[in-house]
Amino acid sequence: MFLNSLSGRFLLLTVAFVMLAEVMIFVPSVARFREDYLQSHLERAQIASLAVLANLDEMVDPDLERELLLNAGVLNVVLRRDEIRELVLASPMPHPISRSFDLRDASAWTLIMDAVNQMFTPDDEVIRVIGIPVQQAGLQIEVTMYTSGLRAAMLEYGQRIFLLSLVISVITAILLFLAVRRFLVTPIRRVVSHIIAYKDAPEDITQIIEPSAGITELHDAEEALRSMQLELSAALKQKARLATLGGAVAKISHDLRNMLTTAQLLADRIEMSRDPAVQRTAPKLLNSLTRAVNLCESTLKFGKAEEPAPVRSQFDLRRMVEDVFESEKLAVTGDEVTFVLEAPDPMSVEADPEQVFRVFANLVRNAREAIVATGKPGEITVTAELTDANWTACIKDTGPGLPAKALEKLFKPFEGGTRKGGSGLGLAIAAELVAGHGGKLELVDSSALGTRFRLTMPVIKST
Repeated sequence: MFLNSLSGRFLLLTVAFVMLAEVMIFVPSVARFREDYLQSHLERAQIASLAVLANLDEMVDPDLERELLLNAGVLNVVLRRDEIRELVLASPMPHPISRSFDLRDASAWTLIMDAVNQMFTPDDEVIRVIGIPVQQAGLQIEVTMYTSGLRAAMLEYGQRIFLLSLVISVITAILLFLAVRRFLVTPIRRVVSHIIAYKDAPEDITQIIEPSAGITELHDAEEALRSMQLELSAALKQKARLATLGGAVAKISHDLRNMLTTAQLLADRIEMSRDPAVQRTAPKLLNSLTRAVNLCESTLKFGKAEEPAPVRSQFDLRRMVEDVFESEKLAVTGDEVTFVLEAPDPMSVEADPEQVFRVFANLVRNAREAIVATGKPGEITVTAELTDANWTACIKDTGPGLPAKALEKLFKPFEGGTRKGGSGLGLAIAAELVAGHGGKLELVDSSALGTRFRLTMPVIKST
Protein backbone atom coordinates (compact mmCIF):
# COMPACT_ATOMS: atom_id res chain seq x y z
CA MET A 1 0.00 0.00 0.00
CA PHE A 2 1.33 3.44 -0.99
CA LEU A 3 0.71 5.08 2.41
CA ASN A 4 2.81 2.38 4.10
CA SER A 5 5.77 3.10 1.84
CA LEU A 6 8.55 5.52 2.67
CA SER A 7 7.44 7.83 -0.15
CA GLY A 8 3.81 7.85 0.98
CA ARG A 9 4.61 8.53 4.61
CA PHE A 10 7.06 11.26 3.70
CA LEU A 11 4.40 12.86 1.48
CA LEU A 12 1.84 12.88 4.32
CA LEU A 13 4.36 14.23 6.81
CA THR A 14 5.43 16.97 4.41
CA VAL A 15 1.82 18.12 3.86
CA ALA A 16 1.15 18.03 7.60
CA PHE A 17 4.28 19.97 8.55
CA VAL A 18 3.79 22.58 5.82
CA MET A 19 0.16 23.07 6.91
CA LEU A 20 1.31 23.40 10.51
CA ALA A 21 3.78 26.07 9.45
CA GLU A 22 1.06 27.84 7.49
CA VAL A 23 -1.26 27.78 10.51
CA MET A 24 1.48 29.36 12.57
CA ILE A 25 1.65 32.08 9.92
CA PHE A 26 -2.15 32.26 9.41
CA VAL A 27 -3.13 33.44 12.91
CA PRO A 28 -0.70 36.41 13.06
CA SER A 29 -1.68 37.29 9.49
CA VAL A 30 -5.39 37.44 10.40
CA ALA A 31 -4.54 39.52 13.47
CA ARG A 32 -2.58 41.91 11.28
CA PHE A 33 -5.45 42.09 8.80
CA ARG A 34 -7.90 42.96 11.61
CA GLU A 35 -5.63 45.71 12.89
CA ASP A 36 -5.29 47.19 9.39
CA TYR A 37 -9.07 46.96 8.92
CA LEU A 38 -9.78 48.86 12.12
CA GLN A 39 -7.03 51.38 11.41
CA SER A 40 -8.44 52.06 7.96
CA HIS A 41 -11.87 52.77 9.49
CA LEU A 42 -10.26 55.15 11.94
CA GLU A 43 -8.57 56.99 9.05
CA ARG A 44 -11.81 57.18 7.05
CA ALA A 45 -13.64 58.43 10.12
CA GLN A 46 -10.94 61.08 10.62
CA ILE A 47 -11.36 62.27 7.01
CA ALA A 48 -15.14 62.44 7.50
CA SER A 49 -14.70 64.46 10.71
CA LEU A 50 -12.38 66.91 8.94
CA ALA A 51 -15.16 67.63 6.45
CA VAL A 52 -17.41 68.58 9.32
CA LEU A 53 -14.77 70.61 11.19
CA ALA A 54 -14.09 72.63 8.04
CA ASN A 55 -17.62 74.17 8.35
CA LEU A 56 -17.99 74.76 12.08
CA ASP A 57 -20.15 77.83 11.51
CA GLU A 58 -22.79 75.89 9.61
CA MET A 59 -25.02 73.04 10.69
CA VAL A 60 -24.25 69.70 9.09
CA ASP A 61 -27.04 68.42 6.96
CA PRO A 62 -28.40 65.14 8.47
CA ASP A 63 -28.29 63.42 5.09
CA LEU A 64 -24.66 64.46 4.62
CA GLU A 65 -23.81 63.25 8.13
CA ARG A 66 -25.38 59.83 7.44
CA GLU A 67 -23.50 59.61 4.13
CA LEU A 68 -20.18 60.47 5.80
CA LEU A 69 -20.71 57.85 8.52
CA LEU A 70 -21.80 55.28 5.93
CA ASN A 71 -18.70 55.89 3.81
CA ALA A 72 -16.48 55.64 6.90
CA GLY A 73 -18.25 52.45 7.99
CA VAL A 74 -18.81 53.71 11.55
CA LEU A 75 -21.71 54.84 13.77
CA ASN A 76 -20.08 57.67 15.72
CA VAL A 77 -16.85 59.64 15.61
CA VAL A 78 -15.33 61.29 18.67
CA LEU A 79 -12.25 63.45 18.13
CA ARG A 80 -10.07 64.72 20.94
CA ARG A 81 -8.16 67.85 20.11
CA ASP A 82 -6.29 69.57 22.93
CA GLU A 83 -8.03 68.48 26.11
CA ILE A 84 -11.60 68.46 24.81
CA ARG A 85 -13.43 65.37 23.49
CA GLU A 86 -15.86 66.36 20.80
CA LEU A 87 -18.57 64.23 19.21
CA VAL A 88 -18.04 65.19 15.59
CA LEU A 89 -20.40 62.75 13.84
CA ALA A 90 -23.18 60.80 15.46
CA SER A 91 -26.04 58.48 14.65
CA PRO A 92 -28.51 56.58 16.82
CA MET A 93 -26.92 53.64 18.69
CA PRO A 94 -28.82 50.40 17.92
CA HIS A 95 -27.14 48.45 20.72
CA PRO A 96 -25.02 49.21 23.76
CA ILE A 97 -21.27 49.04 23.22
CA SER A 98 -20.10 45.43 23.90
CA ARG A 99 -16.34 45.89 23.98
CA SER A 100 -13.65 48.48 23.49
CA PHE A 101 -10.33 48.04 21.69
CA ASP A 102 -7.41 50.42 22.09
CA LEU A 103 -4.98 50.19 19.17
CA ARG A 104 -2.53 52.73 20.58
CA ASP A 105 -0.45 50.38 22.73
CA ALA A 106 -1.85 46.92 21.98
CA SER A 107 0.74 44.10 22.11
CA ALA A 108 1.07 41.41 19.43
CA TRP A 109 -0.40 38.78 21.75
CA THR A 110 -3.39 41.02 22.55
CA LEU A 111 -4.04 41.61 18.85
CA ILE A 112 -3.84 37.84 18.13
CA MET A 113 -6.24 36.94 20.97
CA ASP A 114 -8.69 39.69 19.93
CA ALA A 115 -8.61 38.39 16.35
CA VAL A 116 -9.25 34.78 17.42
CA ASN A 117 -12.17 35.87 19.63
CA GLN A 118 -13.61 37.93 16.80
CA MET A 119 -13.42 34.95 14.40
CA PHE A 120 -15.41 32.76 16.79
CA THR A 121 -18.02 35.38 17.77
CA PRO A 122 -20.80 35.22 15.17
CA ASP A 123 -23.07 37.83 16.85
CA ASP A 124 -23.20 41.30 15.32
CA GLU A 125 -22.01 43.60 18.13
CA VAL A 126 -21.22 47.28 18.50
CA ILE A 127 -17.62 47.94 19.53
CA ARG A 128 -15.56 51.03 20.33
CA VAL A 129 -12.18 51.42 18.63
CA ILE A 130 -9.64 53.92 19.93
CA GLY A 131 -6.61 55.10 17.99
CA ILE A 132 -4.34 58.02 17.18
CA PRO A 133 -5.27 60.36 14.32
CA VAL A 134 -2.91 60.41 11.38
CA GLN A 135 -0.80 63.44 10.51
CA GLN A 136 -1.05 64.57 14.16
CA ALA A 137 -4.57 65.87 13.53
CA GLY A 138 -5.50 65.37 17.17
CA LEU A 139 -4.66 63.48 20.32
CA GLN A 140 -7.18 60.65 20.01
CA ILE A 141 -9.95 59.40 17.81
CA GLU A 142 -12.74 57.05 18.80
CA VAL A 143 -15.32 55.34 16.62
CA THR A 144 -18.12 52.89 17.18
CA MET A 145 -18.91 50.30 14.55
CA TYR A 146 -20.60 46.99 13.86
CA THR A 147 -18.57 43.77 13.94
CA SER A 148 -20.42 41.95 11.16
CA GLY A 149 -18.41 43.61 8.40
CA LEU A 150 -15.16 43.09 10.26
CA ARG A 151 -15.85 39.39 10.81
CA ALA A 152 -16.95 38.84 7.20
CA ALA A 153 -13.78 40.51 5.91
CA MET A 154 -11.65 38.42 8.29
CA LEU A 155 -13.34 35.17 7.14
CA GLU A 156 -12.85 36.06 3.50
CA TYR A 157 -9.20 36.90 4.11
CA GLY A 158 -8.76 33.66 6.10
CA GLN A 159 -10.22 31.61 3.24
CA ARG A 160 -7.78 33.16 0.80
CA ILE A 161 -4.86 32.49 3.12
CA PHE A 162 -6.05 28.90 3.66
CA LEU A 163 -6.36 28.18 -0.05
CA LEU A 164 -2.98 29.75 -0.73
CA SER A 165 -1.45 27.69 2.08
CA LEU A 166 -3.03 24.54 0.71
CA VAL A 167 -1.64 25.19 -2.78
CA ILE A 168 1.83 25.92 -1.37
CA SER A 169 1.66 22.77 0.76
CA VAL A 170 0.69 20.56 -2.16
CA ILE A 171 3.37 21.99 -4.45
CA THR A 172 6.02 21.73 -1.72
CA ALA A 173 4.97 18.19 -0.87
CA ILE A 174 5.11 17.10 -4.52
CA LEU A 175 8.56 18.63 -5.01
CA LEU A 176 9.88 17.03 -1.82
CA PHE A 177 8.23 13.74 -2.74
CA LEU A 178 9.99 13.70 -6.11
CA ALA A 179 13.29 14.71 -4.48
CA VAL A 180 13.03 11.96 -1.85
CA ARG A 181 12.21 9.36 -4.48
CA ARG A 182 15.17 10.50 -6.57
CA PHE A 183 17.79 10.83 -3.86
CA LEU A 184 16.62 8.42 -1.13
CA VAL A 185 13.95 5.90 -2.13
CA THR A 186 15.53 4.87 -5.44
CA PRO A 187 18.99 4.17 -3.89
CA ILE A 188 17.34 2.25 -1.04
CA ARG A 189 15.38 0.13 -3.52
CA ARG A 190 18.63 -0.54 -5.36
CA VAL A 191 20.22 -1.80 -2.15
CA VAL A 192 17.16 -3.97 -1.39
CA SER A 193 17.22 -5.44 -4.90
CA HIS A 194 20.91 -6.33 -4.48
CA ILE A 195 20.14 -8.01 -1.14
CA ILE A 196 17.35 -10.07 -2.71
CA ALA A 197 19.48 -11.01 -5.72
CA TYR A 198 22.39 -11.98 -3.46
CA LYS A 199 20.07 -14.06 -1.26
CA ASP A 200 18.94 -16.06 -4.27
CA ALA A 201 22.50 -16.70 -5.53
CA PRO A 202 25.13 -16.00 -2.83
CA GLU A 203 27.77 -17.90 -4.77
CA ASP A 204 27.48 -15.50 -7.74
CA ILE A 205 30.01 -12.72 -7.15
CA THR A 206 28.33 -10.54 -9.78
CA GLN A 207 25.46 -10.08 -7.33
CA ILE A 208 27.75 -8.30 -4.85
CA ILE A 209 26.81 -4.62 -4.71
CA GLU A 210 29.11 -1.93 -6.05
CA PRO A 211 28.70 1.26 -3.95
CA SER A 212 27.52 4.15 -6.09
CA ALA A 213 25.22 6.26 -3.90
CA GLY A 214 26.04 9.95 -3.73
CA ILE A 215 24.57 10.40 -0.25
CA THR A 216 27.19 9.76 2.43
CA GLU A 217 24.98 7.65 4.71
CA LEU A 218 23.71 5.46 1.86
CA HIS A 219 27.22 5.09 0.48
CA ASP A 220 28.41 3.93 3.91
CA ALA A 221 25.52 1.44 4.04
CA GLU A 222 26.46 0.08 0.59
CA GLU A 223 30.10 -0.22 1.65
CA ALA A 224 29.06 -2.15 4.78
CA LEU A 225 26.77 -4.39 2.71
CA ARG A 226 29.53 -5.10 0.19
CA SER A 227 31.98 -5.97 2.97
CA MET A 228 29.41 -8.30 4.55
CA GLN A 229 28.65 -9.97 1.20
CA LEU A 230 32.34 -10.52 0.47
CA GLU A 231 32.93 -12.06 3.91
CA LEU A 232 29.80 -14.21 3.63
CA SER A 233 30.73 -15.44 0.15
CA ALA A 234 34.21 -16.35 1.37
CA ALA A 235 32.72 -18.15 4.38
CA LEU A 236 30.27 -20.07 2.17
CA LYS A 237 33.08 -21.12 -0.17
CA GLN A 238 35.17 -22.24 2.79
CA LYS A 239 32.27 -24.22 4.23
CA ALA A 240 31.70 -25.85 0.87
CA ARG A 241 35.38 -26.83 0.73
CA LEU A 242 35.17 -28.13 4.30
CA ALA A 243 32.12 -30.19 3.41
CA THR A 244 33.98 -31.72 0.48
CA LEU A 245 37.04 -32.25 2.66
CA GLY A 246 34.86 -33.85 5.32
CA GLY A 247 33.51 -36.39 2.86
CA ALA A 248 37.01 -37.22 1.67
CA VAL A 249 38.37 -37.50 5.22
CA ALA A 250 35.51 -39.79 6.20
CA LYS A 251 36.31 -42.13 3.32
CA ILE A 252 40.02 -42.06 4.06
CA SER A 253 39.41 -42.64 7.77
CA HIS A 254 37.24 -45.65 6.99
CA ASP A 255 39.98 -47.33 4.96
CA LEU A 256 42.71 -46.20 7.33
CA ARG A 257 40.85 -47.70 10.27
CA ASN A 258 40.79 -51.04 8.57
CA MET A 259 44.54 -50.83 7.92
CA LEU A 260 45.26 -49.80 11.49
CA THR A 261 43.11 -52.62 12.82
CA THR A 262 45.24 -55.09 10.86
CA ALA A 263 48.40 -53.42 12.18
CA GLN A 264 47.00 -53.67 15.69
CA LEU A 265 46.49 -57.41 15.32
CA LEU A 266 50.08 -57.79 14.14
CA ALA A 267 51.29 -55.68 17.05
CA ASP A 268 49.47 -58.00 19.45
CA ARG A 269 51.57 -60.86 18.13
CA ILE A 270 54.78 -58.80 18.35
CA GLU A 271 53.96 -58.18 22.01
CA MET A 272 54.42 -61.95 22.62
CA SER A 273 58.07 -61.67 21.61
CA ARG A 274 60.62 -62.33 24.36
CA ASP A 275 63.05 -59.75 22.97
CA PRO A 276 63.51 -57.13 25.76
CA ALA A 277 63.66 -54.26 23.27
CA VAL A 278 60.46 -55.44 21.60
CA GLN A 279 58.75 -55.86 24.99
CA ARG A 280 59.61 -52.22 25.84
CA THR A 281 58.47 -50.86 22.50
CA ALA A 282 55.38 -53.00 21.84
CA PRO A 283 53.12 -51.40 24.52
CA LYS A 284 53.86 -47.93 23.19
CA LEU A 285 53.17 -49.13 19.65
CA LEU A 286 49.89 -50.68 20.74
CA ASN A 287 48.86 -47.47 22.54
CA SER A 288 49.65 -45.41 19.45
CA LEU A 289 47.71 -47.77 17.20
CA THR A 290 44.75 -47.77 19.60
CA ARG A 291 44.67 -43.97 19.62
CA ALA A 292 44.90 -43.89 15.84
CA VAL A 293 41.98 -46.31 15.50
CA ASN A 294 39.91 -44.27 17.94
CA LEU A 295 40.75 -41.09 16.04
CA CYS A 296 39.64 -42.66 12.76
CA GLU A 297 36.36 -43.77 14.33
CA SER A 298 35.78 -40.26 15.67
CA THR A 299 36.56 -38.76 12.26
CA LEU A 300 33.84 -40.92 10.72
CA LYS A 301 31.41 -38.90 12.84
CA PHE A 302 32.56 -35.76 11.02
CA GLY A 303 29.06 -35.16 9.69
CA LYS A 304 27.99 -34.18 13.18
CA ALA A 305 30.53 -31.30 13.08
CA GLU A 306 31.43 -31.90 16.72
CA GLU A 307 33.68 -34.01 18.91
CA PRO A 308 32.11 -36.94 20.77
CA ALA A 309 31.30 -36.31 24.43
CA PRO A 310 34.25 -37.09 26.74
CA VAL A 311 34.25 -40.47 28.47
CA ARG A 312 35.71 -39.69 31.89
CA SER A 313 37.92 -42.03 33.86
CA GLN A 314 40.73 -41.79 36.39
CA PHE A 315 44.26 -41.77 34.96
CA ASP A 316 47.74 -40.57 35.87
CA LEU A 317 48.37 -37.27 34.11
CA ARG A 318 52.13 -37.50 34.66
CA ARG A 319 52.33 -40.90 32.90
CA MET A 320 50.25 -39.57 30.01
CA VAL A 321 52.51 -36.50 29.51
CA GLU A 322 55.55 -38.80 29.60
CA ASP A 323 53.94 -40.81 26.77
CA VAL A 324 53.52 -37.62 24.79
CA PHE A 325 57.18 -36.73 25.38
CA GLU A 326 58.28 -40.20 24.28
CA SER A 327 56.30 -39.85 21.04
CA GLU A 328 57.80 -36.44 20.28
CA LYS A 329 61.34 -37.55 21.08
CA LEU A 330 61.12 -39.93 18.15
CA ALA A 331 60.77 -36.90 15.83
CA VAL A 332 63.98 -35.18 16.98
CA THR A 333 67.59 -36.13 16.63
CA GLY A 334 70.19 -35.47 19.30
CA ASP A 335 69.57 -32.93 22.03
CA GLU A 336 68.07 -30.16 19.95
CA VAL A 337 64.90 -30.23 22.09
CA THR A 338 64.87 -30.89 25.84
CA PHE A 339 61.64 -32.09 27.48
CA VAL A 340 61.00 -31.17 31.14
CA LEU A 341 58.06 -32.37 33.24
CA GLU A 342 57.25 -30.82 36.60
CA ALA A 343 54.22 -32.52 38.16
CA PRO A 344 53.32 -34.55 41.28
CA ASP A 345 54.09 -38.25 41.04
CA PRO A 346 51.49 -39.66 40.75
CA MET A 347 48.93 -37.05 39.68
CA SER A 348 45.53 -38.70 39.35
CA VAL A 349 42.85 -36.73 37.46
CA GLU A 350 39.46 -37.57 36.02
CA ALA A 351 38.88 -36.82 32.34
CA ASP A 352 38.78 -38.49 28.95
CA PRO A 353 42.37 -39.81 28.64
CA GLU A 354 42.25 -40.05 24.84
CA GLN A 355 41.06 -36.49 24.40
CA VAL A 356 43.48 -35.09 26.99
CA PHE A 357 46.32 -36.95 25.24
CA ARG A 358 45.36 -35.27 21.95
CA VAL A 359 45.36 -31.84 23.63
CA PHE A 360 48.86 -32.27 25.05
CA ALA A 361 50.09 -33.93 21.87
CA ASN A 362 48.95 -30.94 19.78
CA LEU A 363 50.48 -28.37 22.12
CA VAL A 364 53.80 -30.21 22.60
CA ARG A 365 54.07 -30.95 18.88
CA ASN A 366 53.54 -27.28 18.01
CA ALA A 367 56.20 -26.29 20.55
CA ARG A 368 58.66 -28.88 19.22
CA GLU A 369 58.14 -27.82 15.60
CA ALA A 370 58.61 -24.14 16.54
CA ILE A 371 61.94 -24.87 18.25
CA VAL A 372 63.20 -27.12 15.45
CA ALA A 373 62.33 -24.43 12.87
CA THR A 374 64.76 -22.02 14.57
CA GLY A 375 67.70 -24.44 14.15
CA LYS A 376 68.72 -23.74 17.73
CA PRO A 377 68.40 -25.93 20.85
CA GLY A 378 65.34 -25.30 22.95
CA GLU A 379 63.32 -26.57 25.87
CA ILE A 380 59.69 -27.61 26.36
CA THR A 381 58.45 -27.55 29.94
CA VAL A 382 55.13 -28.94 31.18
CA THR A 383 54.15 -28.00 34.74
CA ALA A 384 50.99 -29.32 36.38
CA GLU A 385 49.33 -28.92 39.74
CA LEU A 386 46.14 -30.15 41.38
CA THR A 387 43.83 -28.21 43.74
CA ASP A 388 40.44 -28.94 45.25
CA ALA A 389 38.61 -26.98 42.54
CA ASN A 390 40.60 -27.75 39.39
CA TRP A 391 43.85 -28.96 37.91
CA THR A 392 46.03 -26.87 35.66
CA ALA A 393 48.89 -27.50 33.30
CA CYS A 394 51.20 -25.03 31.58
CA ILE A 395 53.02 -25.88 28.37
CA LYS A 396 55.96 -23.55 27.83
CA ASP A 397 58.62 -23.49 25.12
CA THR A 398 61.65 -21.38 24.30
CA GLY A 399 60.74 -21.01 20.65
CA PRO A 400 60.46 -17.79 18.65
CA GLY A 401 56.88 -16.98 19.70
CA LEU A 402 53.71 -16.95 17.64
CA PRO A 403 53.37 -14.79 14.51
CA ALA A 404 51.16 -11.69 14.90
CA LYS A 405 48.74 -12.98 12.25
CA ALA A 406 48.21 -16.23 14.17
CA LEU A 407 47.38 -14.35 17.39
CA GLU A 408 44.33 -12.72 15.80
CA LYS A 409 42.54 -16.03 15.06
CA LEU A 410 44.46 -18.44 17.23
CA PHE A 411 41.78 -21.01 17.99
CA LYS A 412 39.87 -20.82 14.68
CA PRO A 413 40.17 -23.81 12.34
CA PHE A 414 41.99 -23.20 9.05
CA GLU A 415 42.72 -19.60 10.15
CA GLY A 416 44.91 -19.79 13.26
CA GLY A 417 47.85 -21.72 11.87
CA THR A 418 51.06 -21.03 13.82
CA ARG A 419 53.51 -22.14 11.13
CA LYS A 420 53.77 -21.98 7.37
CA GLY A 421 51.83 -24.80 5.76
CA GLY A 422 49.87 -25.54 8.95
CA SER A 423 46.12 -25.99 8.80
CA GLY A 424 45.35 -24.34 12.11
CA LEU A 425 43.32 -27.36 13.20
CA GLY A 426 45.56 -28.44 16.10
CA LEU A 427 44.82 -25.57 18.47
CA ALA A 428 41.17 -25.41 17.38
CA ILE A 429 40.71 -29.12 18.16
CA ALA A 430 42.56 -28.78 21.46
CA ALA A 431 40.40 -25.82 22.54
CA GLU A 432 37.24 -27.71 21.58
CA LEU A 433 38.26 -30.81 23.51
CA VAL A 434 39.09 -28.78 26.62
CA ALA A 435 35.79 -26.88 26.37
CA GLY A 436 33.97 -30.20 26.15
CA HIS A 437 35.32 -30.99 29.64
CA GLY A 438 34.12 -27.63 30.97
CA GLY A 439 37.69 -26.32 31.00
CA LYS A 440 39.60 -23.56 29.26
CA LEU A 441 42.68 -23.39 27.04
CA GLU A 442 44.28 -19.97 26.77
CA LEU A 443 47.45 -18.32 25.56
CA VAL A 444 49.26 -16.79 28.55
CA ASP A 445 52.00 -15.00 26.65
CA SER A 446 54.03 -15.22 23.46
CA SER A 447 57.19 -13.29 22.66
CA ALA A 448 60.67 -13.74 21.23
CA LEU A 449 61.53 -15.59 24.45
CA GLY A 450 58.91 -18.27 23.92
CA THR A 451 55.23 -19.18 24.23
CA ARG A 452 53.18 -20.41 27.16
CA PHE A 453 49.72 -21.99 27.12
CA ARG A 454 47.62 -22.72 30.20
CA LEU A 455 45.08 -25.52 30.41
CA THR A 456 42.52 -25.46 33.24
CA MET A 457 40.17 -28.37 33.97
CA PRO A 458 37.56 -28.59 36.71
CA VAL A 459 37.82 -31.35 39.32
CA ILE A 460 34.77 -33.60 39.23
CA LYS A 461 33.78 -34.44 42.80
CA SER A 462 31.97 -37.69 43.47
CA THR A 463 28.59 -37.39 45.17
